[in-house]
Amino acid sequence: MKNYKITVNGTTYDVAVEEVGAGAAPSAAAPVVAPAAAQAAAPAAAPAAAPSGAQGSVVVSAPMPGKILSVKTEVGKDVKKGDVLMVLEAMKMENEIVAPEDGKVASVDTTVGAQVESGDTLVTLN
Repeated sequence: MKNYKITVNGTTYDVAVEEVGAGAAPSAAAPVVAPAAAQAAAPAAAPAAAPSGAQGSVVVSAPMPGKILSVKTEVGKDVKKGDVLMVLEAMKMENEIVAPEDGKVASVDTTVGAQVESGDTLVTLN
């Protein structure tokens, strides 16, 4: 990760950008952008999601901080690569979180309305 400080119209932002090696597939995660002034404030505690107990071998993580708008899957459901698992609102945009591969949903580790951070586990698949 490389960190950059960018000023746009007088507002300064700290931006973290992931480097992708030569020949590697691009990462599905978008850059994390946060106003520099917001970093000084203490982050609010996010509500703890109640995991279903079972964990799958494939973890689907939040690519960026945001709010869960809808959950479109459930435990035990068979999913195909590219199926929408949930919708995450980040920076006033709706981002579809999709299954990275075929599998069966082992756990849904968040709920509608939950605030998630980058890297938080959203769903696990078997």
